[in-house]
Amino acid sequence: MSRETSRLRTIPRQILEVVLAVPLFLVTPLLRRWHLRWGARAEEVAAVMPGDEQLPIAQFNATRAIDIAAPPEAVWPWLVQVGFGRAGFYSYDLLDSLGHPSADCILQEWQNLTVGSWVPMSPTPSETTAFRVAGFERNRWVLWAKPDSTWAWRLQPTSNGGTRLIARLRCFYDFQRPVLALFTVFLIEVGDFAMFRKMLLGIRERAERQPEGP
Repeated sequence: MSRETSRLRTIPRQILEVVLAVPLFLVTPLLRRWHLRWGARAEEVAAVMPGDEQLPIAQFNATRAIDIAAPPEAVWPWLVQVGFGRAGFYSYDLLDSLGHPSADCILQEWQNLTVGSWVPMSPTPSETTAFRVAGFERNRWVLWAKPDSTWAWRLQPTSNGGTRLIARLRCFYDFQRPVLALFTVFLIEVGDFAMFRKMLLGIRERAERQPEGP
């Protein structure tokens, strides 16, 4: 079966997933105080994360976390390969990958992480539509950044051999560019939480199913 045939066969399931998630998208702005710290502990919300200093002013500042029953070295490869046209985002593929299913295995061709490389969010990456890798420490943390946003990930080993995956997304709404700012506000304030939550759950499901790294 070709990849295109496989993709087409998953479209009905992807549509159903999005339809079922519509209520969450709609109520997200009303749950802002709750979802900005979904899964995170008070000390994690208060802690400094990589990239905080790069964007001192951010109208959107979300810290979310999830426990994963797999060590950091098994979680790390799933983060490294994230991106459009790469492994996807492990979220609602119909919305963020144009229906291309997110990877269910480690893709070796995307495991060579380098500072400055793209983390594509769309088919044509640019400084406004994609992140770049701004820094990382293997199996510990990675920072993605673009002019108006930073997205940091921290992998903390737990006493039971698992991982506490903590993520922080910060975004500055530049209203001197009103069209872009309003578009960003809509994407972040309405779409971010449902997508982000599913991404965290998708990483956990994959890492726990395949605990060995590359």
